[in-house]
Amino acid sequence: MDTNTLFDNTEVAFALKNDSQLERAYFLFKMISHEPLVRIGTAATNFALKAKLPVEGLIRSTVFDHFCGGVNEEDCLPVIDKMYTKGVSSVLDYSVEGKEEESTFDEARDKIIKIIKFADEKEAMPIVVFKPTGFGRFYLYQKKGEGQIFTQEEHEEWNRIVDRFDMVCQLAKEKDVEVLIDGEESWMQDAADELCEDMMRKYNIEKPIVYNTLQTYRWDRLEYLKAIHERAKKGNFKVGFKIVRGAYMEKERNRAEEKGYKSPICETKEITDENFNTCMRYILNNLADISLFIGTHNEESCYIAMDLMRDLGIDKKDNNVWFGQLYGMSDHISFNLAKHGYNVAKYVPFGPVKDVMPYLIRRAEENTSVAGQTSRELNLLKQEKKRRRL
Repeated sequence: MDTNTLFDNTEVAFALKNDSQLERAYFLFKMISHEPLVRIGTAATNFALKAKLPVEGLIRSTVFDHFCGGVNEEDCLPVIDKMYTKGVSSVLDYSVEGKEEESTFDEARDKIIKIIKFADEKEAMPIVVFKPTGFGRFYLYQKKGEGQIFTQEEHEEWNRIVDRFDMVCQLAKEKDVEVLIDGEESWMQDAADELCEDMMRKYNIEKPIVYNTLQTYRWDRLEYLKAIHERAKKGNFKVGFKIVRGAYMEKERNRAEEKGYKSPICETKEITDENFNTCMRYILNNLADISLFIGTHNEESCYIAMDLMRDLGIDKKDNNVWFGQLYGMSDHISFNLAKHGYNVAKYVPFGPVKDVMPYLIRRAEENTSVAGQTSRELNLLKQEKKRRRL
């Protein structure tokens, strides 16, 4: 089979969707492909939720159920089990954003601990994930990264952040569950990188448990990757990285312009793609020291990874290489990769409907801005509808 048509098999891609779910997916992507509709829908949804209008049922039965696994862990079980029948694992992603109180940071830590214990009992869940700002205030990471002096209170607050990271990573090591730590804005990332590296130093001795995230739309990430690789070799620890293109481009560019520094973002999409693929190649060539989670919806990058794995003699089931996509998107990549024997995991967001809305809105906006992505999804859904004579 020509591997370059691997992702065109819609029968495999949508095997888990019944006819009405297929129709709903088609309807959703059709809506998302119209930017004005996304803007109006976003505004209307925000208004309805703030005004406490009874729209949760509608949201739940459309966009929420397509992009999320459920409102809590137990709720996600049918989705997890169903995907695993096709060889696709799940990474439960507690997608509640933007809370700033200590109690919510402790709550987020407890939630991740619960998910690790949950994952320990389910073969279908080998990996968990959390965001650094889920465990502490953004401002504190920024201040730490800029080398500013903490007040006594801030110092104590920072120690609590470190403790939350440590508690989660320690349990993950005990249970042999891998932890992906998400990347965020560049002006807080230095402190998060440092903390992730401390955790790797401590828990990635025999093999990688802790994975940091490389956002490759930043032009400085290859250099950072090579530097941490050198430190890991000297310090006798393993490195784990999830590589993605990145999620905060507009924000990054605007801030750089506003504050008058050079933008950390690659100048063009092509340069970002090249940077992603170069980082990916570097890791695949150094798999003895660095493990890789390839977070991408880009077919070209997946083909490059598959070719390189074949050329380097890396087994498709080698636990040091995983492919990952978001639930509700790029099923043609996830399910066809799994069908061909690769390690694949879907990020499955969950949480109360109103708390997960910022995440869902970002998904809709991102899909609108990546026009090619949405039209590809639409064409594949149309193809499958035709195949099923719908």
